[in-house]
Amino acid sequence: MANTGDILIKKKKYGDEEIDVIYRKLKPRPKMHEEINSIVKEGRMPVHLKDGYGNMPELNPRTYQVCPGIICQQDVEIVLRDGTKTYADVFRPEGDVKVPAIVAWSWFGKRPCADTPGVEFQTIGVPEGSCSPNAKFEGADPEYWCHKGYAVVNYDHRGVNNSEGDVEMTPQQEGIDAYDVIEFIAAQDWCTGKVAMGGNSGLAVASWKAASMQPPHLACIAPWEGQSDIYREMICMGGIPECGFNPYLTGQIFGTGYMEDHYMMAKKYPTINGYWEDKIAKLENIEVPAYITAGWNHFHLRGGTLGFRKIASKKKWIRIHREFEWPDQYKRENIRDLTDFYDRYLKGIRNGWESTPAVRLDVMDAYDFDFMTQRPENEFPLARTVYKKLWLNAADGLMNWEKPEEESSVRYESTKGRTTFDLRFDEDTELTGYMKLHLWVEADGSDDMDLFIAIQKLDAEGNWVPTYVLGKPHPGSAGKLRVSMRELDEEKSTDFQPYHTYKTIQKLKPGEIVPVDIEIWPTSRFWHAGEQIRVEIMGHYERIDWFEPFNYDTYNNGDHIIHTGGKYDSFLQIPVIPPKYSVGTYKYY
Repeated sequence: MANTGDILIKKKKYGDEEIDVIYRKLKPRPKMHEEINSIVKEGRMPVHLKDGYGNMPELNPRTYQVCPGIICQQDVEIVLRDGTKTYADVFRPEGDVKVPAIVAWSWFGKRPCADTPGVEFQTIGVPEGSCSPNAKFEGADPEYWCHKGYAVVNYDHRGVNNSEGDVEMTPQQEGIDAYDVIEFIAAQDWCTGKVAMGGNSGLAVASWKAASMQPPHLACIAPWEGQSDIYREMICMGGIPECGFNPYLTGQIFGTGYMEDHYMMAKKYPTINGYWEDKIAKLENIEVPAYITAGWNHFHLRGGTLGFRKIASKKKWIRIHREFEWPDQYKRENIRDLTDFYDRYLKGIRNGWESTPAVRLDVMDAYDFDFMTQRPENEFPLARTVYKKLWLNAADGLMNWEKPEEESSVRYESTKGRTTFDLRFDEDTELTGYMKLHLWVEADGSDDMDLFIAIQKLDAEGNWVPTYVLGKPHPGSAGKLRVSMRELDEEKSTDFQPYHTYKTIQKLKPGEIVPVDIEIWPTSRFWHAGEQIRVEIMGHYERIDWFEPFNYDTYNNGDHIIHTGGKYDSFLQIPVIPPKYSVGTYKYY
């Protein structure tokens, strides 16, 4: 172990690998950078983030009345199997009554606003008054759930705030710790013995890890918007290190110890090793009932859809929506829906939950308009999907249903430029599911290429028609790839979803033209006859007026060249959904 003040390096074993893990000293009190403060003042950041994700007060074990009918046992000590002391706030109905428990588990403080008088817990897109100050960020609100006959456990896991240890994000150890916490909660005299995990984002990620360890008293999970593989879905999407959001996130978690520095780990270990594999959820081990959500326009999308596909549970449901995660979480109808799920599997109430469609999805159209909302389906991807190839032609910047015979190429300046390929649909077309982009590429002036892909909709005149998220235009279904990381895992790849190993680096030689397969995260969108689909290819990340500080360490110089036609079979594969029923010009989807 090496300690140089703010930086701590631990040697840790992952199977047969010994890896230096880089940690950064956590801040004992919340401090926001001037740039983030300005964002807060402009109203583009959750109000509670003015004080960070929870303001880490001194330990103060006590029991008090939160409001009529609800009490809080504050700073309950939970000792993990290795002796580490951690702390939770337990909100439950007043009186001698046994209730099931919902655990809100994440790096974010267990008491974000309760100790800050006058500051209301509020997030972007959520109407004022929707959530009480006792709710953990992205977690269940005790002032709703306790009135419904549940306890809510806001937990500060290992290293967070006053809990002992150092913070590690989504290792297998987190699942082991969650096992201990769930079994501790189930044994309390106020608990029925049934425990659930639930919440958004980090809380959902913890649900995957907890459920994979199969604690006996975990009755169900509701992972809403959560990654299952943080290397592929957060830290190094497409093998390109993310250098904005991840350092920012690390800076918003507080405690007395250290926290893994994922950005520095990605710089030191850009390829998958035991450290990164330790953070992949063992979805195949999850057998409890699960209610999953995923947003078409959010970076949790891949984890949610993959989780639904891969978990072993026979009782699983997914709702794929067009909202941002926060307004979706606090919508009245969605809270009621989740209540039915928890009532069924934590209280055993026969409320007809089993009649819920396995898949419900929004089919987006334009701006804030949807073609269909919460359409019921039996599976995802849809069994009736017809995969079709749109062949790229660099000679005219178009896509065609037939492969061009003549070879051609197009180039763009790699750091700021782009190229596009368009196709006009002659008939109404729904695309729902996974796309992939197969390209032949060449770097002129570099030995690598970082590619950023967006799939967009244009109107009949060629004007961009975005969807809106929190009132902002979304750039389109996304894909990313560092070309040197193009190696595919042939066993895990499917025809519709490439799966990259990220274990080897294959640099380009001068003049070398190589094929790459780029995973496009799933979508559901409708094109009316005459509207166009566009593939945008560029060497930089682009997002318009967005509050999350995403950015990428790109490796681009010179020009990118895209080759098409002849022996260069560059194409976009699209998931076309035929109507369920049609007669004449009428089509029912």
